[in-house]
Amino acid sequence: MCTAATFKTKDHYFGRTLDYDFSYGTEVTITPHNYYLPFRRAGMIRNHYAIVGMAHISENYPLYCDAVNEAGLGMAALNFVGNAFYNEVNVSKTNIASFELIPWILAQCATVSEAKALLSQINIVNIPFSKDLPTADLHWLIGGHDEAITVEATKSGLHIYDNPTGILTNNPPFNEQMFNLNNFMCLSAKNPENHFCNMLPLKIYSRGMGAIGLPGDLSSQSRFVRATFVKMNSVSGNSENESVSQFFHILGSVDQQKGCCDLGDGKYEVTLYTCCCNADKGIYYYTSYNNHQITAIDMHKENLNSSRLIHYELLTDEQIRMQN
Repeated sequence: MCTAATFKTKDHYFGRTLDYDFSYGTEVTITPHNYYLPFRRAGMIRNHYAIVGMAHISENYPLYCDAVNEAGLGMAALNFVGNAFYNEVNVSKTNIASFELIPWILAQCATVSEAKALLSQINIVNIPFSKDLPTADLHWLIGGHDEAITVEATKSGLHIYDNPTGILTNNPPFNEQMFNLNNFMCLSAKNPENHFCNMLPLKIYSRGMGAIGLPGDLSSQSRFVRATFVKMNSVSGNSENESVSQFFHILGSVDQQKGCCDLGDGKYEVTLYTCCCNADKGIYYYTSYNNHQITAIDMHKENLNSSRLIHYELLTDEQIRMQN
């Protein structure tokens, strides 16, 4: 279970939480211009936009969970269990496996409009990466500087939804998530007024009462409502430090703590990492469950004309600054 978000101050930011009970050994991974990207049914791209994001590298291939390209387009894959549906190969379409969709889009597209055009030609096919890494049920958030879309492949077809919230979680399908927001239109960041009745002298006794009814549980539908409310009411300055800090606070509203989502057999779903990328500058920030210090990697400090993947192991041990 995960939550992805876009955010804009002076610059555009894109990121997500990745919530699961174990890690696949992901690393911050930069795919430079000249790294050959092979696709199972669509040939190879030999020169492309550079990409930075979080990936599990297998057989020297970056299996991205989320990424941003140097043009400022971001994309994240989130679990969509029970609703995702992938097709057989269709020779009249461009056949892309689900694990290939992020590099296929980010290698070639600079804007959401370009991504929409490329998606109109795509057939997402049911091809696993390997015997040990079977096909995952996914849907995707794609975010640019001024707009975002949600992409869902279901039995009824490939759906591309305009996403005015810039938020994505998991189930149910995105159109149902959006409709559910109608149930929370009474929430407010401001103090409430007494609409209960005019015969009772009801009074405000605490700050924050305008948000009474905001769901606080860890379900994907509740996280969608909570993250949307927090983001849409969020206020931040334009500096990099303020913007990055605020982005992590937004996603902190849906953080999952060990013990609160019990999967049985001593397993718990937790927020393995939270990331925030300045999509305009190509700086990728992250924290991990056991390391709340923000770590940053600037893709433009690397050789983006290289033909080899550049990757950094996550810093996962807590780093505490002693002040005395």
